[in-house]
Amino acid sequence: MSAKKRKRHTPEQIVKKLRDADAMLNAGHDLAAVLQSLEVSESTLERWRKQYGGMKSEEAKRLKELEDENRRLKQLVADLSLDNQMLKSVASKNW
Repeated sequence: MSAKKRKRHTPEQIVKKLRDADAMLNAGHDLAAVLQSLEVSESTLERWRKQYGGMKSEEAKRLKELEDENRRLKQLVADLSLDNQMLKSVASKNW
């Protein structure tokens, strides 16, 4: 059994691979040959289609940036909420 190392793809690479897959499928290649040439699994290809559907590479890159910014802001809000809760707890005690 060969264990392949997982590879992370940039949004631009994903959009390019999706275009290549569509071109090969339209040219008459079977799905197995397309998946093998792109070196991805069928589930990965379907997940990419669902997420990056008809996007251009700039749009996919912008989406990834917005998701990262959203994740960072959510973490910031969680940290500030925890700080606020601790300060309220300390302020409520009689010193």
